[in-house]
Amino acid sequence: MRRTSKLIRVAVGVASLALAATACGGTSSDSGGDSDSSKGNKGLAIAYDIGGKGDQSFNDAAYAGLTKAKDEFGYQTADVEPTEGETDADKEQRLISLARQGYNPVIGVGFAYGPAMKAVAAKYPKTTFGIVDSVVEGDNVASLVFAEEQASYLAGVAAAKATKTKTVGFVGGVDVPLIHKFQAGYEQGVKATDPKVKVIPQYLTQTAEEGGFSSPDKGKAAAEGQIEKNADVIYQAAGLSGQGVIEAAAKAKVWAIGVDSDQYQQEALAAYKDYILTSALKDVGGAVYTLAKSVHDGKPLAGTQVFDLKVNGVGLSDSNPKMAEIAGLTDAVAKAKEGIIGGSITVKTE
Repeated sequence: MRRTSKLIRVAVGVASLALAATACGGTSSDSGGDSDSSKGNKGLAIAYDIGGKGDQSFNDAAYAGLTKAKDEFGYQTADVEPTEGETDADKEQRLISLARQGYNPVIGVGFAYGPAMKAVAAKYPKTTFGIVDSVVEGDNVASLVFAEEQASYLAGVAAAKATKTKTVGFVGGVDVPLIHKFQAGYEQGVKATDPKVKVIPQYLTQTAEEGGFSSPDKGKAAAEGQIEKNADVIYQAAGLSGQGVIEAAAKAKVWAIGVDSDQYQQEALAAYKDYILTSALKDVGGAVYTLAKSVHDGKPLAGTQVFDLKVNGVGLSDSNPKMAEIAGLTDAVAKAKEGIIGGSITVKTE
């Protein structure tokens, strides 16, 4: 497999950001004062999903895109943390605050921003808005969506090749349609590679408010339960909670599969990296940067923007050299990727 499958190429540098406050939740910003919102003369602003910055996964990938845009275009940026137990009204006020300050584009990181984005975008037609993982209609809204099921299929192929017990696990953060895509692709990839392998699926919570994406302890407990049932490869799509899955896998000396970012490369997970087999990648950083660049170039994107294997919007990392030591894994993943791109393999989303 070509070693270009690592999608998140933007370096997450240490930005010198001053602390400010917004209507809901703290924000890291280097803005220098108020701005006429109609000018939109600041730069990119992102509002984080549950778990916030430091999740080593979804939100950090978005921050990488912001950092790249800031470095390349030299403009001001802001990134805003969520608050515990917040409502759609809280999210709406956060987006309004960023738009009023003159940030353009303003991106909501995560499907939870859907209702707020729909309401706010209509009020600020001169601002370009973006939303990750959801489709929101609007002339000034870019919906940044991904073929997560395709990357997950490749993760399933890898899991089926790596397992010795013929039992693998899946831990989803919240039981919602988006995470069903991860599970569906993974299970299909496993079964297509080895029908004898058993998949144990588990969701941490029914709603995001219950902490499914933000509770490493829940992820750890779920992984430990699957390991007790003989799972020796566990794929997690659980945001911050996934760190608990990886910790449990490393402690038991079984494989974990990361998600969204190349978690083998994450400094905060360095203690567990020997047990992170691979990661199903989702180029959230690239999507964030692409939208920022379109606004900077005066040609703002709008409508649904799909990032799939064909455009390297998703993929599978190959950072861990141990992948190459597992018989047939590399070739099987490469063949599956070719089949998906070529159309001979159609990956399920449910």
